[in-house]
Parts: sequence; C-alpha cells; structure tokens
Amino acid sequence: MLPLLLFLAVATLAATYIAYVLWPRWPGPPVAPNAPPLPIVIGGVAFNIPPGAIRRPVQRRPGSQERVDLIFVWPGLTPPPAATDPGASADSATAEREAAREPERLFVTISDAAGVLSPLDRLKAIYGRYLSHEFLPAPAGLVMFSFRDGSPYQGEDLFYPPEAPERFLLRCNRPAGPTPGTCLHERRVGQADVTIRFPRAWLADWHAVASGIDRLMARLQSAR
Repeated sequence: MLPLLLFLAVATLAATYIAYVLWPRWPGPPVAPNAPPLPIVIGGVAFNIPPGAIRRPVQRRPGSQERVDLIFVWPGLTPPPAATDPGASADSATAEREAAREPERLFVTISDAAGVLSPLDRLKAIYGRYLSHEFLPAPAGLVMFSFRDGSPYQGEDLFYPPEAPERFLLRCNRPAGPTPGTCLHERRVGQADVTIRFPRAWLADWHAVASGIDRLMARLQSAR
C-alpha cells in the first residue's frame, strides 16, 4: 500500500501543478493614470509608456501586448488631464470625432508589425501605383502628390521630404466640410509599427511637428 499511496500523492501534486500553470487568468486591475511609466513590449520591442496617455484602461498594464492606443497634448507631449482623459473611447470612429474636437491632440497607436510592409517599402511598392505623379504646391521642404480618383486612397495626398522620405512620410486626407483634414505618419521600430495622427493644418510648421515626434519616440523608447 505504501508505494501506491506515494504514487497517488506524486500524481496529485503533478496534476495540481499542471492545472495551476494552465488555468486561464484574467489581467490584473488597470494601473492608475498617474502611475510611473509602464514597461510594455509590442512586437518584441520595449516601450516605456506613461499610463495617463493610454486611451483604454484595459491596456494600462505592464508586459506584452499586441497594441496600445495613446494620446498626448501638443506641443508639450504630455498625457491629457485626468478630467478629459478619453479612456472610455473604444472605436476608431469615436477617436476621429475626438480628434476633430481636440485639434491640439496627438494620437498614437503602437501595434505588432508582423506581416505588414514598412512605410518606406509601402511607398516603393504600393503608393507609386496610385499617385498622379504631378507635383503640387506643398510647404517648403516637402513634396506633395495626390492619389488618383478611383484608387484605394482617393481623396488623400502624400507628403514627404525628398531627401529623407522615411523620416516624415505622410498620408493626409483633405478637409470635408466642417471635418478638418488629418495626417497619418508611420514609423517602423524593430517589429513594431508606430502610427501617429495629427491635424493636417499642422503641416504649415511641419519641421516642428517632425521634431516633436522625434522627441516623443525617444521618450517612449528611453530606458527606465
């Protein structure tokens, strides 16, 4: 009986350990917005993100995630005040309406880049097929092309500095009635994509916008 009892005891301990390891666990409670920056890994890349800038409370936790949605006040690049923190926003349509109401906001999305072309590769392999190839007036230092009507990017324009398109490549939709135009800027960091949205009107001082984005990227990737 003794060997049988020992065997049953060992089997019970093993089953208990396996159940503990495999048992599904829900994420812990969200971190408070005023907590120190959180170490978050996306696409194998480590970012240090202030929780007050994270739009969705469920994303306010350290560790690996597939995506985080952020918002910063321009030009200070600080998280918005807690009273106006739009953490309850859950869909892109709501985000776009907020962007129209809050033109001084910079919206940032960091996501896993698996299977997605880099912005520069997209310029070479995709965008060129749909551009009008006619130079249009643009802020000094940028070139501007319109996407052809009937293309997947109809109603948008492409901007970039010709000497370094990877630094500030933009797709901007045009203003429509009371809705202002919005620009998208994407950067590849390792295996993570960083997408930044801001009002098209800011292109009048695009050097300041590009420098501000550089500072923000350095801050998000700084060591703790």
